[in-house]
Amino acid sequence: MRYFIELSYNGTAYHGWQNQPNAISVQEVLEKSLSVLFKEKTAIVGAGRTDAGVHASQMFAHFDSDASFEAEALKYKLNTFLPKDIAVHDIFRVKEDAHARFDAQSREYLYRISVRKDVFNYDKSYYVKPTLDVEKMNKAAQILLQYKDFQCFSKSKTDVKTYNCTIQHAAWNLQNEELQFTISANRFLRNMVRAIVGTLVNIGLGKLEVEDMHTIIKSKDRGEAGYSVPGHALYLTKVVYPESIKYDK
Repeated sequence: MRYFIELSYNGTAYHGWQNQPNAISVQEVLEKSLSVLFKEKTAIVGAGRTDAGVHASQMFAHFDSDASFEAEALKYKLNTFLPKDIAVHDIFRVKEDAHARFDAQSREYLYRISVRKDVFNYDKSYYVKPTLDVEKMNKAAQILLQYKDFQCFSKSKTDVKTYNCTIQHAAWNLQNEELQFTISANRFLRNMVRAIVGTLVNIGLGKLEVEDMHTIIKSKDRGEAGYSVPGHALYLTKVVYPESIKYDK
């Protein structure tokens, strides 16, 4: 039987979501906890991969098990086993062919930029001292919706069959002393959001013009895009699935 787990995590202590040969990951910690509780090796598949230091307020993963358990009881036990920076919010049965990664219809990320120095928030947002032109950054963000191929924002050494993504929303908003960028798409490439944000920051600083976004995207060259902003201010905030994946009793 297949189950989905909904969870959140503070990624500061982890080398990303996916299992790594020589570094701790969120996936590894969750798999070990499930394996202990089920008394057998239990593998999980996540909705996607987050980079080192990146957080998730909503992530999903699936696992298979023939064990008999009550979802609320398993959730309670998992949260007891897991460290304080990983929390399980829900466990529910899905159809046998449901897939946490491939069935996701969209994903949403949030990037937080502090516009003033904040000693209580430095490890949760990215402090940019110079004044940013938010209007230009938003105009450039809207250009993203006109394209599909985002090879220019992808990590160079990555094994993907296509660089095509459908971006549904991309916008900056000022919340108190923080600039927040939200972006949603059907899929994201490795390092894509951080490269987009770095490019938009360069536009906001006047290092690039709004129209340069067209040239950068068309180049398909990672070297033409902006720098990759730090991962500690990036959050996976939403993963959307069709209702049809749920198990019908």
